[in-house]
Amino acid sequence: MDSLALIKESLKAAEINGDLQGFIDKYSSDERTGVKKLCESAAKKIKALENEKKRTFEMSRFERENSQYGFLCGIDEVGRGPLAGPVYAAAVILPKDSDILYLNDSKKLSEKKREELYDVIMDKAVAVGIGCASEKRIDEINILQATFEAMTEAVKNLQVKPGALLIDAVHIPQLEEYKQISIIKGDAKSVSIAAASIIAKVTRDRVMKEMALKYPEYGFDSNKGYGSEAHIAAIKKYGPCDIHRRSFIGNFI
Repeated sequence: MDSLALIKESLKAAEINGDLQGFIDKYSSDERTGVKKLCESAAKKIKALENEKKRTFEMSRFERENSQYGFLCGIDEVGRGPLAGPVYAAAVILPKDSDILYLNDSKKLSEKKREELYDVIMDKAVAVGIGCASEKRIDEINILQATFEAMTEAVKNLQVKPGALLIDAVHIPQLEEYKQISIIKGDAKSVSIAAASIIAKVTRDRVMKEMALKYPEYGFDSNKGYGSEAHIAAIKKYGPCDIHRRSFIGNFI
């Protein structure tokens, strides 16, 4: 009879190789309380996985409904609201019938989960394009136009030309050549837009962590340039640094 420690290791292995049902089939007749609890845990994990697959299928509705356009590109941006740093956009083409689970609006995911999904998306996507507009560009043309520029750059940086664009709530004037499908709260309703939101968020967060090393007074590693109380206090104390958006911080200097 296998020891409880060995059975626990078997459960971990079953999670990794996707054979939780096999684990249950093997140990369900074991009457030990500890083993029964492990089988119950495996059953809960199977149920959670089934629910996630269902949720992901529902989030793929726009991709299924617009499959006639061929490659569909999800687009999203991050960084419209901060007082400092660039705005980033990502364009992501996922494979048809993508099997990537746990995609969601990047704001609803933990930093650890975003980092994990970033690697999965970069590995499995048909193509990924990234674009950005600097804080100086934002001051020159306003945040909306800068966002459009970043989105346009992201699409142009794709190695595969999409047949249509799935976009979170906006229409991009610079990309009139493409069929554009605007989806309100699209980063929570479309797997393609969700994937783009994750790529954009992780990319920008990494940039802001680098900026925190250059400008440690402002806490960019934690606030990512957003107007936290500590960040605003730092602006008042030290004044703006090179990456602050002058058009955003007028009330604080």
